[in-house]
Amino acid sequence: MVNGRSAWQAWLIIAAGGVAALQVGKLPPALPWLQAQLGLSLLDSGFLLSVVQGSGMLLGLMVGQWIDGYGLRRSMWTGLMLLSAGSFMGGMSDRISEHTVWVLLASRVVEGLGFLLTVLPGPGLLRRHVESDRLAPFLGYWGTYMPLGMSLALLVGPFWLQAAPWSSWWFFFAFLSALMAMALRRGVAPDPEPDGAPLDLSSIFARLRQTLGASGPWLIAAMFCVYSAQWLSLVGFLPSIYSAAGVQGAMLAVLTALAAAVNMGGNMVSGRLLQRGWSERSTLLIGYGAMALGSFLAFSDLTLGVPWVRYSGILLFSCVGGLIPGTLFSLSVRLAPAPNLVASTVGWMQQLSATGQFLGPPLAAALAMAVGGWQFTWVFTATCCILGVVFASLVSRHPLVRQ
Repeated sequence: MVNGRSAWQAWLIIAAGGVAALQVGKLPPALPWLQAQLGLSLLDSGFLLSVVQGSGMLLGLMVGQWIDGYGLRRSMWTGLMLLSAGSFMGGMSDRISEHTVWVLLASRVVEGLGFLLTVLPGPGLLRRHVESDRLAPFLGYWGTYMPLGMSLALLVGPFWLQAAPWSSWWFFFAFLSALMAMALRRGVAPDPEPDGAPLDLSSIFARLRQTLGASGPWLIAAMFCVYSAQWLSLVGFLPSIYSAAGVQGAMLAVLTALAAAVNMGGNMVSGRLLQRGWSERSTLLIGYGAMALGSFLAFSDLTLGVPWVRYSGILLFSCVGGLIPGTLFSLSVRLAPAPNLVASTVGWMQQLSATGQFLGPPLAAALAMAVGGWQFTWVFTATCCILGVVFASLVSRHPLVRQ
């Protein structure tokens, strides 16, 4: 069992991940306002949505290496403070420069680094504070940080933005991230003293070779890449898609927030299923299959004129697809080449996940612009799912994975 103190620290760690995800999720509900006020094109919006993942795409593995020596809790605190600074910079963008869009882009880069430093230590911190027999469910709960943050931002954002300037939305998240950093510093036990010499360049490269020389980190990172590329593309553009279709106000907020929130159910269920003996291959195949079917129902011309079927497809895509990240976080702890390389393994996962999130929205937007609508979005998502199924079949043959 998890004692009260350990459980409290575990939930604080998960909450910190949710606050980081809020920084990703704050943009989608604001896009209709930014498009109207700043003249953003659909492709511009796609890059603004995805640029927050630039740091993860370029630095995930290296930052994971650095975190191992810097300290897990210290890294998470630093990341939250960077998120606060980046969000404040974004809120000030229309006051400090006439090139608001470029300042916004720069602020999203800062937020991207903060996001990386906040979420990479999560699984390792949970492993430190939760007993091994309860770790799988908590890693499943950790997998909810992204849909939790996205859904809350999508729910509250439209109401906030109707009542206040968009910059106040950025200032609010600057304050919230700083508050979470203080709570983490007070509520989570400090990092233990390093048990060895500081990492030098040669040892860093040795750890890099050890991480990238194993097949497990590559496979789970590739599966995260094709999952995150399609999930952020669909959920990130939902407010714009529904707004263009005439859905506004409370209905827009509820529909888009629910689409993100149901993803948490899949994440939490994944941990329970794995604890009860389900194989990782089963949960991954079910997740990718549901995403392919759901996106087809949501965007195919065959369901045109049947909005409840289309929205059911979105819910299927997000909810059952949530089995994938929860399963992958569980695999990351077991498939790390060594116990002290969990952050490095998660860093490589985050690097390829960020690559997917960076490329996915612009690709989906470019496809929609090329065909004059979103009707072929399912082709993009189905391609990602097919790749995911191939990688899941390969990882199921790993000696450390149950058959």
